[in-house]
Amino acid sequence: MVRLLAEGQAVFGIFSGPHTPEQGAVMARNAETDFVFYSLESGPFDIPAMQAYMEAMARASGERGPHPVALRIPPIRDGAEEAGEHVRQGLAAGVSSIVFPHVESARDAAVAVGVMGPSLWPGSPTGRLVAMLIIEDTVGIAWTREIVATPGVSVVFAGPGDLRRAYKGDMPAVERAIQTVLAACKEFGVPCGITAGVDDIAARLSQGFRVIIVTQPEALVVGRRAAGR
Repeated sequence: MVRLLAEGQAVFGIFSGPHTPEQGAVMARNAETDFVFYSLESGPFDIPAMQAYMEAMARASGERGPHPVALRIPPIRDGAEEAGEHVRQGLAAGVSSIVFPHVESARDAAVAVGVMGPSLWPGSPTGRLVAMLIIEDTVGIAWTREIVATPGVSVVFAGPGDLRRAYKGDMPAVERAIQTVLAACKEFGVPCGITAGVDDIAARLSQGFRVIIVTQPEALVVGRRAAGR
């Protein structure tokens, strides 16, 4: 994932699906994705279940090797110390990226960067870890430039689903918020991410989004073709 980001290429991820070893084995057969997005934002923070998923994916991957895993943890606003512990557990389990949802301020962004340690890219040019921050609340949108400008941030996402709730279904306002995040990422040279599907992934790539997470495997094919990969 770091190599693709450093080269300026588009990067594609897919939601993990059920947190079971069987699904991990299924995901291993997906040759189009660059990483797997695994969420423990809500509910039990079940690292052993994630490890079983990852181990099954590794066994089924053969010589190609397993996909990197991006782990979404509970928001920093729930407690910075807790976030640090969640990061430590995730990294110890072997994930390549931590996803920080509901980032609302430059302080949140600085905490995210700090808890990732010295192997975080691009702060360390040879780093192997990626910090993905999601802006998905109105307060976060108000502080977008400060969040994106935080030194060491790897990727910043606009979160359409939660933004839709934050703006009470006002879709023009949601799109303005998404474009606010994208504009800040372009200004500060930070890769910008979003979720997308078959119908809009090519358009999002043409707008300048560089990290795309999908639900449908078919969207990966469309996205890679649009990105020239």
